[in-house]
Order: sequence, then structure tokens, then C-alpha cells
Amino acid sequence: MFDILVYLYETYYRPDACPEPQALAKKLSAVGFDEDEISEAIDWLDILTQTTLTIPEQPESTGFRVYATQEIAMLGIPAVGFIHFLESAKLLTSQQREIVIERALAVDDTPITLDKLKIIVLMMLWSQGKEPDLLMFDELLLSDEVIKPHLLH
Repeated sequence: MFDILVYLYETYYRPDACPEPQALAKKLSAVGFDEDEISEAIDWLDILTQTTLTIPEQPESTGFRVYATQEIAMLGIPAVGFIHFLESAKLLTSQQREIVIERALAVDDTPITLDKLKIIVLMMLWSQGKEPDLLMFDELLLSDEVIKPHLLH
């Protein structure tokens, strides 16, 4: 699924340039992606789009996010630390953080790797029609092997 998400990010600069789900499925199949992965990616993106559209604009929260034990187990400490880093650096709003967490928890990969979490962050921004700023772009594109995970202290 993540290969498809990266392909979409690289191929369609904006989400409104992306074709409708049926046409997209045909294009992805023609490129050589597996039907099950295509279906999973399209469903995942559809829920991302719906989540992005249904969350009303609210004043930025100044509260602190407390993760449930199950969330930490599913996300993993490195992912929680990276999300916290992005938010504390003001690269993610609290609303964007919640979208990222919800979409990360929907992935059948626990704990989620930092590379996959970075793709989720990119796709969340893509779905909102926003580009990551330079600092975030560097953080999202650097490999886990190049940087150490941002752990909570």
C-alpha cells in the first residue's frame, strides 16, 4: 500500500489532480500494482479525505496529547516521539496530529516504522493541499538510517 501512496504523491502533485477511484484503480493496475494493494490504498485514502474534510477548523490546542497504552503499542515509541517532535516544532497542528495518528492506527503494521509514518504525514499534507515546509521536508525524506528516531524523554 505504501508504494502506491508514494507513487500517488510523486505522480499527482495535488489531490484534485488525482483521478476518481475507479479510474485510479485502472491506472494503478496498468502500472503493475497488485489489486489487493490498490483496493487497500484507495480505501485508506478515501477515509483520509473524509477525515480531512469533516474536521472543522478550530483554534490551535495548547493542551498536551496523552497516548493510550494501546496507541503506544500500535504506533511504537519512535513514531510517538516523531509525531511529538513534528508538533513541538510547529510542523503539525494538533488537528493534523490526530489525523496522522488515526491513519497510522488504521495500518496493519504494528509498531509502524518511521518510514511509513513519514509517508502518512506526507499524504495527510497532500490531502489538505499543503506542502511541507523545508524543515519538515528534510525530516520526512531522510532515511531512518541517516537520523536517529526522535524519542520522548
